[in-house]
Amino acid sequence: MKTILLNGSPRKNWNTALMLKSAQKGAESVGAECEYIDLFDLNYTGCRGCLACKRKGGERCRCFWKDDLSPLLDRIFAADALIVGSPIYLGDITSQLRGLMERLHFCALSYDDYSNYFTGKVNAGIILTMNAPKVVFDSYYGGKAQELAQSFAALNGAVEVYPCCDTLQVKDYSRFNMAGFDEAHKKRMRETVFPLDLEQAFQMGARLSGGASE
Repeated sequence: MKTILLNGSPRKNWNTALMLKSAQKGAESVGAECEYIDLFDLNYTGCRGCLACKRKGGERCRCFWKDDLSPLLDRIFAADALIVGSPIYLGDITSQLRGLMERLHFCALSYDDYSNYFTGKVNAGIILTMNAPKVVFDSYYGGKAQELAQSFAALNGAVEVYPCCDTLQVKDYSRFNMAGFDEAHKKRMRETVFPLDLEQAFQMGARLSGGASE
């Protein structure tokens, strides 16, 4: 089993990264070979609409633009599981993850009948981290999360979404103009709830990589 984990956050050692690294441990616990990538380290854009992936007689499920993302897309289509993570900024995922999704989805989409060229199966996990509390996620972000899940359904595998809510944004709030947040509450959530989130990420990694759900 091969599992690819993609960090869509610019922060390499904070909430999203920690959740993904816990998911990686879960995947490894069931014997999966893992590849972990920080998307902000790669040089790429979203889809450029070149339509090379739609040429008659051309290879399907492949992006032909020459940048850091195209070979990664090849590896995703060949993997058994994909777990992506992103913080929610201004109500949405980061542009790096959005750009990857454009490229991944478009090169597998038929413009003849809008069917799916991809015939393999890749299980997909989506980890979303956010400052907002769970009640806000349920009332506002839940619908968007399901739209994300639908995009990854084109990989033909199981799709799971896990929201990690009410996160600690920084270690020391006194250094920033962030008076709208209760530092004591945030640190309390970090100590009591975040470990449970990490355990859920671990279990997701194990399930999607061929654990108990298989």
